[in-house]
Amino acid sequence: MAHLETLRTLFNRDLNKLKLEIESYQNEAKIWLVSEQILNSGGNLCLHLIGNLNTYIGAALGDSGYIRHRELEFSLKNIPRAELITKIEATIVVVDTALSNLSEKDLEQEFPVFVFEGKNSTDFILTHLTTHLAYHLGQINYHRRLLDDVSMVDG
Repeated sequence: MAHLETLRTLFNRDLNKLKLEIESYQNEAKIWLVSEQILNSGGNLCLHLIGNLNTYIGAALGDSGYIRHRELEFSLKNIPRAELITKIEATIVVVDTALSNLSEKDLEQEFPVFVFEGKNSTDFILTHLTTHLAYHLGQINYHRRLLDDVSMVDG
């Protein structure tokens, strides 16, 4: 399998897993719950991933025109689960469309947006984005399993 196809497969797999995690909260309100030890809610991490991927893949590589409001990814609260799911589904399409329009040769080119110190290849940034997605996906999974106890009082 070519590297680009591997990246497409991983993004598709993990974005669908993100959708499943958000759908799996038994108590929708708990998506937004924080505690003394867990400061980012599953909902805010979900918004962060959506913003991140729409910025660095959708806008930078797919010319989607997406404008990121990063501060809102962590300050917005209580967005309905159905709206989060819709945003994830739209992100799946944006990411897959942008990646399907790239070639293996494009992966060797410099990424069109300055992300880290120094210049990086598109391949490096896309690989980083897969690990970033997986990292936060794991956090959301733990958030759900630790704080989505329907017997707990909401708050």
